[in-house]
Amino acid sequence: MGITIHFEGRLKSADDYEQVIEKGIALAKKLNSQVMHLDCPSKELHRVIGEKIFEYHGPVKGIQIQPHEFSDPLVLEFDSENFIQEFCKTQFAGIATHIEVIGFLKSILPHFEMLKVTDEGRLWETNDIENLETKFEKNFALMEKAKQESPKLNGPYRLGDRIIDLMNQPD
Repeated sequence: MGITIHFEGRLKSADDYEQVIEKGIALAKKLNSQVMHLDCPSKELHRVIGEKIFEYHGPVKGIQIQPHEFSDPLVLEFDSENFIQEFCKTQFAGIATHIEVIGFLKSILPHFEMLKVTDEGRLWETNDIENLETKFEKNFALMEKAKQESPKLNGPYRLGDRIIDLMNQPD
């Protein structure tokens, strides 16, 4: 329900990895966010490619930053083939955070062989901030309507480092 930015792609080279990480660290400084290093010799990642689920087992490298306290983290975690597949929900962080994340993704685009971005706010495709504002308003209205129709629903909630739009309140 909430507005999320999904992205996946493959870097051109190891040098491009270094440049993307430098840009990520610069974004973190701009946003006064800490940088968490994600380098790990062995990790399991679950991915959806097409309609099939794939599991990756192997080394990962990258960073994680928190664009806003009410957003998902922006995770830049690459596998041994320099492939990334991630998402960042910005619905509860606001339009400015959404614009920052999209701007960052556009800034790292030249470092990828391919970077596919699916922006539920449609800013990536349109650069239309008025449309983005309308999408945010509609999503909040849908959440309120769902809460009214089902009194047990509430949200948003933070579950780990991710934001959950709505879920049933415990009895």
